[in-house]
Amino acid sequence: MINLKNIMGGFSVGIINALFGAGGGMIAVPIIKAKDKNQKEAQASAVGVILPLCMLSAAIYYIKGYYTLSEALPYVPFSVAGAIIGTALMKKIPDRILRKIFASFMLYLGVRMVMR
Repeated sequence: MINLKNIMGGFSVGIINALFGAGGGMIAVPIIKAKDKNQKEAQASAVGVILPLCMLSAAIYYIKGYYTLSEALPYVPFSVAGAIIGTALMKKIPDRILRKIFASFMLYLGVRMVMR
């Protein structure tokens, strides 16, 4: 069901993801979690939300010349392997622990960005 929260949440996720090259998922997870989803469901749903955003942003940035395929391709196999391992690990981590890891990661990145 589309409502104002969905519209504003979607705009926020898209803008943050496009501006910073990532981070849309960090916004999407709490928004999705507020809809009575557990941590794992929210994180998985956030990936589904940001996947098309990342693909679109990557295409636009490529067309505008912000990166070349030769710069990006060396990371792809390791990113794919990391995604497979991360998905397998998420299944094994209890929801309350996963929530704490997610929050700690957000806090760490925020502090790190402010301090640099």
